[in-house]
Amino acid sequence: MPLVTIKVIKGRSKEQKKGMVEDVTTAIAKNIGCPPSAVSIDIVEMEEDNFAMGGTLWCDNH
Repeated sequence: MPLVTIKVIKGRSKEQKKGMVEDVTTAIAKNIGCPPSAVSIDIVEMEEDNFAMGGTLWCDNH
């Protein structure tokens, strides 16, 4: 049973997350040969001030 963790900045809509998990589930199932029902996905939503890239907080650039 594959377990995928996806970390994203908070603020994505339910529709965006739904599309993402459908696409990721399809890709995982196709590439490792398991049924889609065996794929679990954990979406972790991060606050903008809890993520940094290139030494700068995300919230300071976006």
